Amino acid sequence: MSDESLFREVDEEVRQEQFKKLWESYGNAAIALCFLVVAAVAGYKGWQYWQVKQSETAALAFFQAAKLAEAGRSGEALTQFQTVNHAGYAVLAKLREANLLASQGKSEDAVKLYDAVAADTSADAALRDLAKIRAGYLLAETLKPNELTARVGGFNQPNNPWRHAAREIIGISAWRTGDVSLASDTMDSILADADTPGSLRQRAQTLNQLLVPLLANT
Repeated sequence: MSDESLFREVDEEVRQEQFKKLWESYGNAAIALCFLVVAAVAGYKGWQYWQVKQSETAALAFFQAAKLAEAGRSGEALTQFQTVNHAGYAVLAKLREANLLASQGKSEDAVKLYDAVAADTSADAALRDLAKIRAGYLLAETLKPNELTARVGGFNQPNNPWRHAAREIIGISAWRTGDVSLASDTMDSILADADTPGSLRQRAQTLNQLLVPLLANT
């Protein structure tokens, strides 16, 4: 046997002996670690599957409720919307539920739901803003302009997409409470904004026409 072969054989025996000592010292720990890794991966995959199933269940419940609402079965739709509790769909369900309640004349209950969505920091910001605006329209029939300004006045800023609606809400309240000057100012600001949607512009023009004789008497 050559010296080189002898050295290789000795190295192999040394490595095997070292491996044996390492396995005796850490073998059980290595096995436990492998089990932990497998369990963690299995648990994560299981959680992912559960999340998908939860989302699918919530989506099915939401769209079933929407169909019931479209079919005029409001009572059943409201009950179905209340069963949706998965993140994301739950917010949409509350918005649809509030809309149904408002259509039934239950403005107070609808506003409570809209306010709940608006206060939900986990909800999408656009949906929270939508909830504030919808609540504002309902409250325009009961609150004073300054109260509505506290609610939606922050939207009345350049480039804010909700500024037109916020102005209309405050203007409606001003007209209802007899503050014709404020009502006229808000309608004028709506008409002066080149980005005002057509339908809202038409409503502002109509209200402005109603304000003309009232302004003449002030």
